[in-house]
Amino acid sequence: MDSLSRPELFDFHGVSLTHYFTDNWDNIQNFQARPDDILIATYPKAGSTWVSYILDLLYFDQTSPECQKSVPIYASVPILEVTFPSLQPGTDMVDNLLTSPRLIKTHLPVQFVPKSFWEQKCRIVYVARNGKDSVVSFFHFERMTMIFPEPGDWSSYLQRFMEGKMVFGSYDHVNNWWEKKQTYSNLHYMFYEDLVEDTGREIDKLCCFLGLSPSAQEKERLAGRVQFYNMKQDNVVNHSTFQGMDFKLSSFMRKGKVGDWKNHFTVAQSEEFDEDYKKKMKNPTLTFRNEI
Repeated sequence: MDSLSRPELFDFHGVSLTHYFTDNWDNIQNFQARPDDILIATYPKAGSTWVSYILDLLYFDQTSPECQKSVPIYASVPILEVTFPSLQPGTDMVDNLLTSPRLIKTHLPVQFVPKSFWEQKCRIVYVARNGKDSVVSFFHFERMTMIFPEPGDWSSYLQRFMEGKMVFGSYDHVNNWWEKKQTYSNLHYMFYEDLVEDTGREIDKLCCFLGLSPSAQEKERLAGRVQFYNMKQDNVVNHSTFQGMDFKLSSFMRKGKVGDWKNHFTVAQSEEFDEDYKKKMKNPTLTFRNEI
């Protein structure tokens, strides 16, 4: 971690990114998806690790339980676009997966997803989170993660988020994936707040989408294992072995709550955010809950 320097943010085809996500761009765009691949797509810090772990357990807990206890989630469900010094490029990690289906994670905006996923009609699970909690979680994550730019202070960070000058952008991410859902039937769009409110219900919806039929006992066991407190203690999920994170600054899995934004936003910041949100989130069919 000490040898890593924080990257600069730059505009990449209209979206802010860093070189860690563009260095392998040709291989990302030419990636060959398989028909049974499952893509887990989210804006950063919106529940991708949580849903990755749920799917990993749903598919492989019965067949390879030893992997569930030893292989970290960032290796069993690789991020397709990341190129990180101490790891293989994400595309290589996916190609080396021996599982079927392959579970693949991405934070790419919908327009950057390799075309083979659409051609193969792959199933895609998208997870969205309310903007206020997203920016708070991303702020703490960038503080402790060296492959992201220096976040600076909270006020300037919030301003950058509203301007879309973040890795992977901001509002357009959830908006454009929502638009894709209207024309692509193999896309299951989930909300982080729903997962917090009733994890079991959301697992049922996932199983319905994926055509899985776990027993009531298996679902109950799964729901227990993916509770936030249990995942935070689990070294397979909590990224404690991942090089490039400074756990003295923050934990990868911090709170997992809805409404923590109230501990960060001033009244003025909340009002300014709400005004900005209304201008940029005009689709009346896409609604979020800032508290439950």
